[in-house]
Amino acid sequence: MLSLFSCTLYRLPQIWRGLLLNANYHKTSTEDGCLTATYSTALLMNDNVKNLKTEILSDNWYTLKKITYDFRNKDGQWATQTREAYDRGNGAAILLYNTEEYTVILTRQFRLPTYINGNQSGMLIETCAGLLDHDSPQDCIRKEIKEETGYELKQVTKVFEAYMSPGSVTEILHFFIGEYDESMKTSEGGGLEDEQESIEVLELPFEKAVKMVASGEIKDAKTIMLIQYLQLQEIMKQPDARVR
Repeated sequence: MLSLFSCTLYRLPQIWRGLLLNANYHKTSTEDGCLTATYSTALLMNDNVKNLKTEILSDNWYTLKKITYDFRNKDGQWATQTREAYDRGNGAAILLYNTEEYTVILTRQFRLPTYINGNQSGMLIETCAGLLDHDSPQDCIRKEIKEETGYELKQVTKVFEAYMSPGSVTEILHFFIGEYDESMKTSEGGGLEDEQESIEVLELPFEKAVKMVASGEIKDAKTIMLIQYLQLQEIMKQPDARVR
């Protein structure tokens, strides 16, 4: 059963990206230049939600939506609610690890949102990551690995996916791990100049990375999740005979 809803888009550019990924829609123009779209999609299957109406508040970089809908509460009564959701697409992240050297590859770069919310330098230590755009998660992360770190990996393993901030952001992040060695290093990495990226590549002992999570030196959620995944799966467990 498909759910139907309508939304009004206020004076969008001619190149219109749509409101939902994988949605089928019919659009019409009005005299004042607005676009009205009626969607038919299998993404929305909750019988307790109906009459979704979406207004675009901003489409400058990514898309900020104001969504009004009816929600059936536990007592069976319907109530109209309004929320805002930020749609920046989905993404992928990967932690590169070396079981011979017991090291991981991380990156460090300036992150403006952290700078205006308590991070005095604005610099953040992270795993390699990027938005999917039109790529599959696997193709996306291989491309990001090469651009950001300079390594080329043929084999990457998806371990899970997660909503990173479900109260306000639509993004699903696909999490990967991948084993590297120095033979896979083909460039310096550092990101793309045309995207104004300035990325420092860090190779750290895994034990140090774990301690940096505990100390707060690493406080990026995706990075913490992947470091802890390696811990839980004992992927980086050293043999007893190995000297630390």
